[in-house]
Amino acid sequence: MASTVKTALVTGGGTGIGAACALGLAASGYSVVIAGRRSEKLTEVAQQFGGNPPIQTQVVDVGDRSSVKKFFDWTTQTLGRIDVLVNSAGVNVPQRAMFDLSPEDWDHVLKINTTGVYNCMRAALPLMREQKDGLIVNISSIAGIRASVLGGVAYSASKFAMSSLGLTVAREVKEFGIRVTTVYPGEVETPILDNRPEPVGAEHRARILQPEDIADAVVMISNLPPRANVSEIVIKPTSQDFS
Repeated sequence: MASTVKTALVTGGGTGIGAACALGLAASGYSVVIAGRRSEKLTEVAQQFGGNPPIQTQVVDVGDRSSVKKFFDWTTQTLGRIDVLVNSAGVNVPQRAMFDLSPEDWDHVLKINTTGVYNCMRAALPLMREQKDGLIVNISSIAGIRASVLGGVAYSASKFAMSSLGLTVAREVKEFGIRVTTVYPGEVETPILDNRPEPVGAEHRARILQPEDIADAVVMISNLPPRANVSEIVIKPTSQDFS
């Protein structure tokens, strides 16, 4: 008899929002695989969950198509299906203004934040289409709705592109029972803050969103029945303006 345990893949699962989503989904009963570039960070997250099935880890660079292909080939052979894919891998750089941003940093941010999501969606969709079911959750940013000087040129552009990617694909795949959700978090206490041009103090970090706040929303969305799709959702700190 086929397993009734649902599967969830989480990229960027070694830190921040991805790690929190992985732990939240595992606690909700999913068989979770976390992917990222640093095996030690993935192992630390996996060890935080003491339940069954245990969280599995795979070293993956979402910007490298051969790495992504290897990961999804492994997933198909090992798990047999993908119920939920959370695209949470994301980066930013310290030099963010147009006159300071190097072409190399531009390429790096777009490669991970946008092309990485494309790579993973393209790899996951054939299996979801065959299943006639599946959910993709893309962790964007409110910088993907309102251009942000704070986020910077490359980050804002990458998140706008990521949002458009998810919304367009959602229209293409709904007839196959596949849902796509774009999550737009405001400021979240994650390691990406360490790349801010100005240091972020402890008081500010405590006041903004925590990774588990986003994870709670992702788990809720993942547990909705197939007939229900949250297309877009904005989650911001109470103290943060959105205009």
